[in-house]
Amino acid sequence: MNKLTSGGNMIWESSRMIMPQHKEAAQRQLKEELKRERLELDDQEKEQIARFMTQALKTRQEVRLRMYHPYENIYLAGVIDRLESLTARFRIDGEWFLMEDIMELSWNT
Repeated sequence: MNKLTSGGNMIWESSRMIMPQHKEAAQRQLKEELKRERLELDDQEKEQIARFMTQALKTRQEVRLRMYHPYENIYLAGVIDRLESLTARFRIDGEWFLMEDIMELSWNT
């Protein structure tokens, strides 16, 4: 029996439809549930990151970084072009990033 033919229970058929506002609200709620929190680094971890980044700049060795993003994993790989300690940011391939967004770092092998 076709769902849209007469004789079916049309009351329940209408419950399959969702108002656009409800759909958008459900999508926003799901997105918020999937949102990641930024990890707060202590002073020792920040110092280790700063030392690593300084060494990477001096040696011009390629690094691999996992960066904070609320909804997805972002990985960077490249050579650090510039490091600014006052603004706590660095540049890879001409693009600036904040050091506070670094979640994980290693040498790219």
